[in-house]
Amino acid sequence: MTSHICQRTTIKAQALADFVSKMTEITIKEAPQDQKWLLHVDGSSTAQGSGASIVITTPQGEDLEFAIKFGFKASNNEAEYEALVIGLRMAHETGAKHLLAYSDSQLVVKQVEGTYEAKEENSLSKLASSLEDCRTRHITIHYLPEARAPLAFQPITTGEDWRIPIIKWIEEGLLPENRWEAARLRTRATRFIIQEHILYNKSYTHPLLRCLSTEEGIHILQEIHSRCCGAHVGTRILANKALRAGYFWPTMKQDAIRLVSKCKRCQKHSSLIHQPAEPLTTMLSPCPFRQWGIDIVGPFPLAAGQRKFLLVAVDYFTKWVEAEPLARITEGEAERYRNGAKACASSKDSPQWLILRPMGKLRSQIASWTTPRGSTRETPFSLVYGTEAIISAELGMPSHRVMIFSEECNENLLRENLDLIEELREKAFLRIQRYKNIMINSYNKRVKSRSFQVGDLVLRRVDTLKPIGKLDPTWEGTYKVTSIIGKGAYELEDPEGRPLPRPWNVHNLKKYFA
Repeated sequence: MTSHICQRTTIKAQALADFVSKMTEITIKEAPQDQKWLLHVDGSSTAQGSGASIVITTPQGEDLEFAIKFGFKASNNEAEYEALVIGLRMAHETGAKHLLAYSDSQLVVKQVEGTYEAKEENSLSKLASSLEDCRTRHITIHYLPEARAPLAFQPITTGEDWRIPIIKWIEEGLLPENRWEAARLRTRATRFIIQEHILYNKSYTHPLLRCLSTEEGIHILQEIHSRCCGAHVGTRILANKALRAGYFWPTMKQDAIRLVSKCKRCQKHSSLIHQPAEPLTTMLSPCPFRQWGIDIVGPFPLAAGQRKFLLVAVDYFTKWVEAEPLARITEGEAERYRNGAKACASSKDSPQWLILRPMGKLRSQIASWTTPRGSTRETPFSLVYGTEAIISAELGMPSHRVMIFSEECNENLLRENLDLIEELREKAFLRIQRYKNIMINSYNKRVKSRSFQVGDLVLRRVDTLKPIGKLDPTWEGTYKVTSIIGKGAYELEDPEGRPLPRPWNVHNLKKYFA
């Protein structure tokens, strides 16, 4: 609701306007009874929010019903004020000239009539702004201590009872006019029998099953599922328990699925969803070890070899740390160390960097470099140097290439391999792309699409950092979707309207059925 703020004029002019308004006699003609509009308003405020209910009755007897939820916090009295203000505006927009308003708030009615004074000037500001320019309309507000008459509800029918055509055929021999429906009914009716005016189904598991309407069947399912004897069983067991209890209706399995899907406790304790909800998203991988920061630390207490300085290099991206103890800082030592750090980016010009790493790490890395990859079918060493590295086993038990090794032609062969390595890398690149496509297709086959719209209610997977027991719910909520970021990411807010601090992926969300 918006407030209209006007600049206040001088006190003298205001006093004159108040005197004229008070002393001028206005003759209001009573509107015919058949031209009066009726307005019933009610406001409410709870911990979950506040809102208003408005019913406008036209002179022809037609009821216009409205339910409004406020987007701001309001007390009960403020909710009553807002309900009356909104109701008056709606009545004005519908063309009402003579309006009779009813409210169950004595405070609002007495303050509008002038009997009570408003404690706070803001309480009636919105109401006053809504009443400006109302001189051609006549509004009378009444206080209702209790309801004048109970509301009449029109029952919603879901169609003809499925049992009626069968009963008519068995008892009276009446068939539908459509011959196909008549033939289908004859075949279907052979499974039913009437005893003491009650329709029974000839079951395969029980002698007779009492036939119920859809509404009666849903009531039975609710009793079995969640009430005094309920165990919140699954859909299949729920339908079977209804059968074993001696009841039948055609849609019992579908009704059981719908009932279980809307059960709040079942939704919060349901199994986690492990199927991906979005296709695999490709991400670019940055190149590590591209930029290093080098600094000198020390002096420290003397160590072995008179070493008292540390030459430290830190990778900017991965924060990987390399350190070399030195006895003295010279240009040659720093240059050697810098070349070693540069070799971390797979440079073949400075293999001396290996001495900076402990032998344990070196062994594990050599094992990785000499192992063929499933994606490329080549070893990382061969993709860098064009040939396979000699492993220690070949030295202990000489292989053929070790036995025929020639120092003279070895360097020429290495250079030739480096000239031909581009073809090897291209083949490896194509194999990598094929491997990635196979992986993406395998992943996308398991995708079960799951998406939400703004305003949907969802449950969120319980935080894995929270200790949960075996019987604790695996989902928490409910939350409301406020924004769709894309790629399966959504922004949420809690029931109080407070946004969650970060977006949530669809993998951690599931739809809540109210």
